Amino acid sequence: MAFADPQTITINAVAQTLPRTSSGVSSGVFTKDDGTSKLGVSHSYGKRTRHSLRIDFQKVAPNPLISAQNILYSMSTYLVVDVPITGFSIAEQKQIVDALTAYLTASSGSKVTQLLGGEN
Repeated sequence: MAFADPQTITINAVAQTLPRTSSGVSSGVFTKDDGTSKLGVSHSYGKRTRHSLRIDFQKVAPNPLISAQNILYSMSTYLVVDVPITGFSIAEQKQIVDALTAYLTASSGSKVTQLLGGEN
C-alpha cells in the first residue's frame, strides 16, 4: 500500500501540497511544484528492516559575505526506524516512534530547540 497522493506538510504554519513525483518498489517521493520541499519515504529490507521518512527543504536567502547576492540554501530532516526482522510487532514499533515524537514536541518543542542548539 502506498502513501496517498498528494501529501501535505506544514512548515512555519504554511501547508505545502506535495504531489507524488516518483514511485518505486520500496520508495516514493512527493515534491512541491517549485521544488523547494520534498518528502521521501523509503524502506530497506535485509538482516534488519529500515523505514525512513525524510523532508528536504530549500530556500534562497542573502549571501552573508556578499549582501547583494542571493544563494540557495538547503537542509533536511529525517526519521529512521531500524528494527530486527522479528521481535517487535508493528504496534510496538509505533509505540517507540510515538515516544520519540512526543518527547521532541513536548513543551512547545523545547527538546528540538535544545538539540539544534547543540546541547547534549
